[in-house]
Amino acid sequence: MSPVDNPILWQTEMERVLLGFSGGIDSCTSVQRLQNMGYQPIALTIDTIGDASMLALAREKALALGIEWHAYDAREAFKRDVIDYFCSEYALGHTPAPCTRCNSLIKWRILASVADALGIEQIATGHYFNVVECGGLYYVAKGVDADKDQSYYLWGLDQDILRRAITPMGNAIKSDVKRAFEDKRESMGICFLHGAPYAEFLCSYGVKMTEGEIVTSDGVVCGCHNGIARYTIGQRRGVGIPEGMCVVGIDAERNSLIVGTKSMLHYHRLVVSGCNAVNESELLTASDITIKIRGIGRNPQLPVSVERCAEGYVVTTVDSAYAPAVGQPLVFYRDNLVIGGGIVVGFN
Repeated sequence: MSPVDNPILWQTEMERVLLGFSGGIDSCTSVQRLQNMGYQPIALTIDTIGDASMLALAREKALALGIEWHAYDAREAFKRDVIDYFCSEYALGHTPAPCTRCNSLIKWRILASVADALGIEQIATGHYFNVVECGGLYYVAKGVDADKDQSYYLWGLDQDILRRAITPMGNAIKSDVKRAFEDKRESMGICFLHGAPYAEFLCSYGVKMTEGEIVTSDGVVCGCHNGIARYTIGQRRGVGIPEGMCVVGIDAERNSLIVGTKSMLHYHRLVVSGCNAVNESELLTASDITIKIRGIGRNPQLPVSVERCAEGYVVTTVDSAYAPAVGQPLVFYRDNLVIGGGIVVGFN
């Protein structure tokens, strides 16, 4: 009989690991995979938005799986560091990525803190990614399932977190995971929106939607928008956008949208700030670095060069970056390893 089959041995001999646990199919599968790896998973459900039904479901699932369960109230920190940031960025005409911020500032930090309080060294989540150690440094690495890989959202994790991280879903294939569950429902999109459109949520949080001018790149007024926070770079449909044109710029100071053709959205020089690099020397000297500026969609395929600048780094691309937006993450890769990342603050 293995320790997994024997609850008494399981409680005394297996190393404990604190698992971020929502009760969904990925976190439930993570429990089984961790047990098969020889660990004793302890579940932690982080309450970020006051979702009582989610907490009840997570507790029910944890009990059904026979594992210890804890909850942590992170609503105040989540509102301050994620929701307020999300709203203020859109009000400035930027395109934020709240999930990357949540992972680096909320979820993994809380996991580590609670693990410390419980005397647990290892931490884990149901994310589809891996961690690779190389020369004493730890790298986020792509998950085996290319369609589900979440490495792009985890570039902000620091070495102390990665050193402790276990990745039970790193070699999992999502279609296989879903096939094992009768109830295949899972969370989609940005959790705090509750399925509401961005604009509706932003209005509910007091972001003003003031009408303003839509102008061409040479300053000709060609329409009227109904609030810059309703628009993003590259958008081709929406109130006032002329047919055949798209948003190529957002001027929050003048409360105006700038429109042009798709050909105007190709850039070869991007400025990145707020960076986290595993090894800066590697970032500045490697000749095989590629970048990703969106989780899904077109990204430059050819290697880039990276140089230091006052804001952080300048990234020069041969293969153009299409429709980058201020506020988006830019993530640096070498093959399947994330070697750093930051936030786009400019491009030309």
